[in-house]
Amino acid sequence: MTGTGNGTAPLRVGLVGYGLAGSVFHAPLISATDGLVLDTVVTSNPERQRQAAAEFPDVRFADSPAELWRRAGELDLIVIASPNKTHVPVATAALHAGLPVVVDKPVAATAAEARTLAALAEERGVLLSVFQNRRWDNDFRTLQQLIADGTLGEVQRFESRFERWRPQPKGGWRESGDPRELGGLLYDLGSHVVDQALVLFGPAVRVYAESDVRRPGAEADDDTFIALAHENGVRSHLHVSATTAQLGPRFRVLGSTAGYVKYGLDPQEGALRDGLRPMAGVPWGEEPESCWGHVGADESPLTGGGKPVPTLPGDYLAFYTGIATALRDGTAPPVTAYEAAAALEVLEAARASAREGRTVTLDGGA
Repeated sequence: MTGTGNGTAPLRVGLVGYGLAGSVFHAPLISATDGLVLDTVVTSNPERQRQAAAEFPDVRFADSPAELWRRAGELDLIVIASPNKTHVPVATAALHAGLPVVVDKPVAATAAEARTLAALAEERGVLLSVFQNRRWDNDFRTLQQLIADGTLGEVQRFESRFERWRPQPKGGWRESGDPRELGGLLYDLGSHVVDQALVLFGPAVRVYAESDVRRPGAEADDDTFIALAHENGVRSHLHVSATTAQLGPRFRVLGSTAGYVKYGLDPQEGALRDGLRPMAGVPWGEEPESCWGHVGADESPLTGGGKPVPTLPGDYLAFYTGIATALRDGTAPPVTAYEAAAALEVLEAARASAREGRTVTLDGGA
């Protein structure tokens, strides 16, 4: 992959889609990243155009992605934040136009599709990356440090929960039962928890899953459990749910010398939804001491389970900073399409396991 751009001029970004992902995550983070500028938003929805123009007065609009391909020479990066079923065709068209691409997760429905996209990007000599922003959650960054420091000893079991209490379905494509939409929590929040497990502990060799539709009127899975056996012996138990009336810990990690327990979600999504933006010199992604996790070894559930450990600040901006660096220097992006394909292989195995009631073995790991 070769670098792009012309020295110090900002890299011009075309954003496809201005729903939840585009308006809450991508547009604010792109505009806050040194070296990037939000040039064009693709949406034909007048209300969303007004919303984008109010926050980004200089932004241009296009009604369809095809308008971007016709002026590919004016852009340096395409970010795809449209519905899941559009990810592969839009990314394919962008790559054929010679444009670097960031795709929101999941990049595709299957690992094979993700690898085909990766091969096309290599053939065209342009960047392809996947927005796995939860690698920069505050609790995940803290856990990575604890593991690297040896604080927990040899990790044996990793429990990760991304749970919510949403007893009424909202509808829309994210909760659609149409398999073409790639709706449901397995591919939504499951993309995050599986990616985090693979980053921490490497390839999975066996996958078992339970996936249910619990809420009246729901069409897609809203309560899913995934168990992974990693090649290195670690066991990961991953929960994603919209039906959890009492939330469990976000992380419970058990090692040979200590454990780490952390409750609560990273605050960055909430801050972005509230209209706050990362700014130089202003605290971002931080949480109060009352939210810190605890490390230690304690058999009594009544004593707090160890000592509090300061949570590192979350840093979603690091993803787009890494993208800007990769575009300018021709280096690897912060998340590769092949890494996304490895996670998709696990998600495909989980779907098969839940459907068939069996453990799926992955040849050579995931």
